[in-house]
Amino acid sequence: MKTYLINHLRIPGDIPNDAGLTYLEQVEATVAPFGGRWLAQGSADVVEGAWPGSVVLMEFPSRDAATSWYNSPAYQAILPLRLKNAISDLILIDQIPEDFTIKGFASEVRRAIRGS
Repeated sequence: MKTYLINHLRIPGDIPNDAGLTYLEQVEATVAPFGGRWLAQGSADVVEGAWPGSVVLMEFPSRDAATSWYNSPAYQAILPLRLKNAISDLILIDQIPEDFTIKGFASEVRRAIRGS
């Protein structure tokens, strides 16, 4: 099952500094061995609420691949460049099964509430 990484990214001044650019120049090489790839990156059109900054959406072949990348020595070596030069809310979320429906999910919640 695929896992997606979502990064709500805020860069002070909206333009990466030298350290931030160094991170960007190196991060792709740390992701490749784990099968990660970028699906979307940039500003978003906010339809409801607030979303200051931009978004990064990545895909990994599995949760294990995503966490292995994040914890890898190669990524941990450059991670301080991002942490010291940007504000990020980073999450991992697994792909839903092919047969998933939101109506079915609601039914499961109702069953759980009823205790049956």
